[in-house]
Amino acid sequence: MSNVKIRDVRAILTEPEPGSRFTVVKIETTEPGLYGIGCASLRTRPQAVKVAIEQYLRPFLIGKDPADIEDIWQSAYVSSYWRSGPILNNALSGIDEALWDIKGKVAGMPVYDLLGGKAREAAAVYAHASAASPEEVEDQAHGFIEEGYHFVRIQVATPGFATYGASGGEGRDRDPQDGPKWITTKAEPADDKYAYAQRAGVYEPKPYMRSAISLMDRIRSSVGWKVELIHDVHERLPTILAVDFAKEVEQFKLFYLEDLLPPHEIGWYERVREQTSTPMAIGEIFNNPLEIVPLITGRLIDFVRTRLSPIGGITPAKKYAAMAELMGIRTAFQGPGNVSPVGQAAHLNVDLNISNFGVQEEAIYSEKIQEIFPGAPTIRDGFMWSNGEPGLGIDINEELAAKYPHNDEGGGHFDNVRRADGTVVRP
Repeated sequence: MSNVKIRDVRAILTEPEPGSRFTVVKIETTEPGLYGIGCASLRTRPQAVKVAIEQYLRPFLIGKDPADIEDIWQSAYVSSYWRSGPILNNALSGIDEALWDIKGKVAGMPVYDLLGGKAREAAAVYAHASAASPEEVEDQAHGFIEEGYHFVRIQVATPGFATYGASGGEGRDRDPQDGPKWITTKAEPADDKYAYAQRAGVYEPKPYMRSAISLMDRIRSSVGWKVELIHDVHERLPTILAVDFAKEVEQFKLFYLEDLLPPHEIGWYERVREQTSTPMAIGEIFNNPLEIVPLITGRLIDFVRTRLSPIGGITPAKKYAAMAELMGIRTAFQGPGNVSPVGQAAHLNVDLNISNFGVQEEAIYSEKIQEIFPGAPTIRDGFMWSNGEPGLGIDINEELAAKYPHNDEGGGHFDNVRRADGTVVRP
């Protein structure tokens, strides 16, 4: 046990731009100038995470040795008796990443060296080609190839319908990392029972399937095999249609098809595996290890798609990756623009170390955000690069961060999209 102890734990909430609703944990120690930061960003429930950090984890942690990361993680995890869940895990992630940051600073080493060193020089990232028309998506894809990207996610709006990951149709559904959206409310006149669906934008599965398949055909014919293609279903297809869709897109040889099914229907991945070789990725909204374990041990997926913050940070992420490695499964950690640069730095340190890395989702941060978070990972030629500094290699300018408090107007909602009859569509 060292003489250094945890002196204070704070949650720093900042929203420099719409959609960048970040929550960062700062752990201060009794050693002057020694502190660590971690990401606890949960865009839809940040105040709940803040309470978990400051009212419950803070008193539990003060006085503990920050070097005892494994013990702190395990004891904090069970300290609430009931475990997992996005609130507690995001709070725990911020703590865990901050502790690894401290350990790296004490050792004078980047976290990836503490984990065993580099398995690669940089982490390949995928870009987002998303637009209202196939022509625009095609132009974007070619642009990314020219910039050096080897992986591109392609999404296109379905004409006349709400569509995940692209805007431009009559519906108004967009990728949540694009920033705040509208709140679905029932429109006037009050006796129009379908008005709320019309206002939010209607989603129907078969029009989406046809537009997505048409897009894949166009892009694959246009770019050939110069780039790996990714597509995100976002768990919106009924189960049997999901199986059919996975079979239809097999011809385009995707790098992976993301979130074909929701967590509570993972049993259907056995049917999918029986009928198609289309690679599968899932895990974006998982927060309990029991959700991913049967998919890994059953070899029913090809990529673990978890984000570090909802599963509890670097400590569990290394264990997820190790289990996946034994089963021949790679990682594709989620890291969109609503993950703070601190969180993306944590992803990068794990990405650089593990042998079964697949690809990392890209997040492009503005100059304003990079000014608040000096040392944020850089992206060039389709890869994310570390600066090699001790710890996570990133810091936070609290004075600047304080100028951009969270905008909580409208609450923290992931807007509902509905079928034509008013049924809510996941997610």
